[in-house]
Amino acid sequence: MTQPVTIIMIEDDEGHARLIERNIRRSGVNNEIVSFANGTDAVKHLFGADGSGLAQKGNALLILLDLNLPDMSGIDILKRIKENKYLKASPVVVLTTTDDSQEIKRCYEFGCNVYITKPVNYENFANAIRQLGLFFSVIQVPPAAP
Repeated sequence: MTQPVTIIMIEDDEGHARLIERNIRRSGVNNEIVSFANGTDAVKHLFGADGSGLAQKGNALLILLDLNLPDMSGIDILKRIKENKYLKASPVVVLTTTDDSQEIKRCYEFGCNVYITKPVNYENFANAIRQLGLFFSVIQVPPAAP
């Protein structure tokens, strides 16, 4: 039996976080969603008290990452995840308002799996997240390295 995938959402905008979760649910995804409003708390959760990432060993994670966080750069979090032996296989979906081509290129170079620019229009944003939820329902996510 495969391990259930936990969705880690790192999103500082409370309205966006609610919209993302609601529309992921509407697409039929019932996985646990653990939400963080800042990078500091997310990093503590992902890497554990000792900072090694061992705390996530064996867990299947899918990470939704906003780049514009109040306390640290989402790109720094992405780099740390992809450099960590326990977390590097976890898919990272960058979900942000930034549509700068250099920023997009940097995220892919650092190992993001999907880069999505949040549509400004509410209905388009909700629709994009529902489609993302459908994508989540079919992808395979490996557990963190043993």
